[in-house]
Amino acid sequence: MKLAIYGYGNIARGVESAVAQNPDMTLTAVFTRRDPASVKTRSGVCVYAASALDAHLDDIDVLIVCGGSATDLPVMTPMLVRKCCVVDSFDTHARIPEHFANVDEAARECGHVALISGGWDPGMFSLMRLYASVILPEGKDYTFWGRGVSQGHSDAVRRIDGVLDARQYTIPIPEALDAVRSGAMPALSTREKHRREVFVVAAEGADKAAIERAIVTMPNYFDEYDTTVHFISAEEMRRDHSELPHGGFVFRTGKTGFALEHSHTVEYRLTLDSNPEFTAGVLVALARAVHKMALRGDTGCKTVFDVAPADLSPLSGEELRAHML
Repeated sequence: MKLAIYGYGNIARGVESAVAQNPDMTLTAVFTRRDPASVKTRSGVCVYAASALDAHLDDIDVLIVCGGSATDLPVMTPMLVRKCCVVDSFDTHARIPEHFANVDEAARECGHVALISGGWDPGMFSLMRLYASVILPEGKDYTFWGRGVSQGHSDAVRRIDGVLDARQYTIPIPEALDAVRSGAMPALSTREKHRREVFVVAAEGADKAAIERAIVTMPNYFDEYDTTVHFISAEEMRRDHSELPHGGFVFRTGKTGFALEHSHTVEYRLTLDSNPEFTAGVLVALARAVHKMALRGDTGCKTVFDVAPADLSPLSGEELRAHML
């Protein structure tokens, strides 16, 4: 299958390396809103201006859209699915229903398949929450992220006037983790589960107080958390915050038996050296599934809940049953 990338940032570079590990795929192009001559890819794949996409549609089975969730993907994904099948990593949880509806309308009008909100959360963690909740209907879900760099939150901070660069760390609160692991099924507010730490490189003369206010009051990102903002130099950012680790936990604690006498805890954990590279691995597998759905004549917007596990794999049903079942 033929994949292409729209946008060339951290996730796109991860997609580029992930495609190289999947022999049933080839990367045909990168499309950028920057000057194509300024973009150098590791694989040597051709880079074109975003405006040149229409001229290359015959070479694209699925386009992986690598924009930010704050402002890029809500516009890009509905626009691009009118041209071809697409996958994105939209991760603003509160706005997923709205984004889904917009993309679904565009995809059905044009007969294409789109898959939104691919990655590890939303994505892999979403599946773990679903599986555990149907197995333990008498119970509670808990999700913790970090400690790690959130690409979406960092991107949202970088969009603030006066911010040159930013990294946002999501940090689980240890006491909350311990309470969940104990099986006590505590009632935890958003603020009681995580805190956020932001490192910002501000432009010379920027109003740092205004930047901090914009961060800590940002809806859907920071307003429900205790958030600490640090202003640092560009040199400190390069030295101390150049890596992009992340990870987290999904828990389901529940009871079974006629008297609910038996307790169970499901824990799924990710520890990631590279958030964008792992996210890219998920997106590439989902692109394979989108291509299979399109070949079967399916249309419209999908999420990970709509993907049959076998569609993620390059292996045949016979091979999966023999080696993974």
